[in-house]
Amino acid sequence: MASPRYAIYYTPPRDAPLTELASRWLARDAFKCERRAPILLDGFDPDEIERMTTGPRHYGFHATMKAPFELADGKTESELLDTLDQFAEARNPFEVQISPQSLGEFIALRLDRPSEDMTALHSDCVTEFDDFRAPLSEEDIARRRRARLTPEQDARMLDWGYPYIFDEFRWHMTLTNRIKSDVTRTRAIDGLQGLFRDVCTSPHLVDGIAVYFQTDRDAPFHVLKRAAFGGQLAS
Repeated sequence: MASPRYAIYYTPPRDAPLTELASRWLARDAFKCERRAPILLDGFDPDEIERMTTGPRHYGFHATMKAPFELADGKTESELLDTLDQFAEARNPFEVQISPQSLGEFIALRLDRPSEDMTALHSDCVTEFDDFRAPLSEEDIARRRRARLTPEQDARMLDWGYPYIFDEFRWHMTLTNRIKSDVTRTRAIDGLQGLFRDVCTSPHLVDGIAVYFQTDRDAPFHVLKRAAFGGQLAS
């Protein structure tokens, strides 16, 4: 029997210009869980862009704060959403500067400079929502270990459900699959920097957090609920 999974992701609000643009680039709106007419990029044909965006399209436009998990025994979706509201209400918005950059062989929106606020948000999401996470299955553990984890990464995977957290956390909102060709990746970065230039010129306001949901592992993730932060932006 397939089990639904949840994730704690960052996304801008539904009506934010960045959400609209990224949804069109990925050809899918994770709030409405529906396909969108795609944006074309100079030098790439529509089939290339379709293939380039399959992974991030499946997960929906987001930045991972706590990786996907099945609910622990005794925990309910309603309790998870209530905790989301309480978590968000206690936090203050903050600003970061972001832009399309390479992330290994991927392209993603990344921070232009480190952010202590973002690091704290990530760490708190990992720890404060962990009671809702069921232990990893043996299959998931074996799959993760195929990446040849370090002992520290392996311990974090077992303790927190994901190996690349805390001091290895790298905030990003993925825009493409892996692009192995350096030439193609460079062309794609140049095109995406032009596409996202207007929405990335000003500081980006981080003012909420969301629970994403998939009915099974083959189903796309969609936004189950986004909760706005209750505090005030520091002056």
